[in-house]
Amino acid sequence: MNRGFLIPANSKKSMLYFSMFNKFDLILFGIGIGFSFFGILILPVENIMFAILAILPACVTGFLVFPVPHYHNVLTFLMSAWSFISERRMFIWKGWCVSSEESDKE
Repeated sequence: MNRGFLIPANSKKSMLYFSMFNKFDLILFGIGIGFSFFGILILPVENIMFAILAILPACVTGFLVFPVPHYHNVLTFLMSAWSFISERRMFIWKGWCVSSEESDKE
């Protein structure tokens, strides 16, 4: 094998909890579960709207930490998409044969 290293595709999973979550994901999901638990205790869940409102934090944080292909999870995908949209940079293509002014001075 031409003396190269073979790195398995799942080598980063050993750094994650349960092979899917990092520490921030578990904290975020735990906070959502906690808010839902207190919402169930405080709100009258006999009414369907209050029941949905009570479990909404757990559902939203569960959606954010849900793993998706090619990204760690939905939260990572949304942060990558936001940085792509908001932090656009303009790269000016001059071609490979154009000499820059800095190299002309030398």
